[in-house]
Amino acid sequence: MSIYQLKTQQKIPASLDEVWDFISSPQNLKKITPSYMGFEITNGPIPDKMYPGMIIAYKVSPVLGIPMEWVTEITHVKDRTYFVDEQRVGPYSIWHHQHHLTEIDGGVLMDDIVSYLPPFGPFGKIANSLFIASQLKVIFDYRFEAVEKIFGKFP
Repeated sequence: MSIYQLKTQQKIPASLDEVWDFISSPQNLKKITPSYMGFEITNGPIPDKMYPGMIIAYKVSPVLGIPMEWVTEITHVKDRTYFVDEQRVGPYSIWHHQHHLTEIDGGVLMDDIVSYLPPFGPFGKIANSLFIASQLKVIFDYRFEAVEKIFGKFP
């Protein structure tokens, strides 16, 4: 069994409060997700801020435009520092996504660590090599650009 990780890092020229308010609001997920994925929250209305135990259900089409249901639980939240979402229903055998914020000179450092296990054992390993890893990179590259459009480029 191979658990894979994707790590990204972004410097954001905004206050910790501004960045936290944005990333901890489930309604903003759509703003940083590529439109071709058809992201829609389906268990709304949901609160403006995440909290431990919060369940977010959504429809998304990550592969070949095929819509699927994805349900995540917010398992950990430390205000203005980090939160963790874990898939409960969806395409992965394991999905654990950590979002960390650190105040730095001139703004905020945002670190994401996604640990995931594709389904279907050895076929999942092949799928990860063929398209899953590269697709996740494309999605997080899009997110990087979307966050830059919202907050600006870090000097």
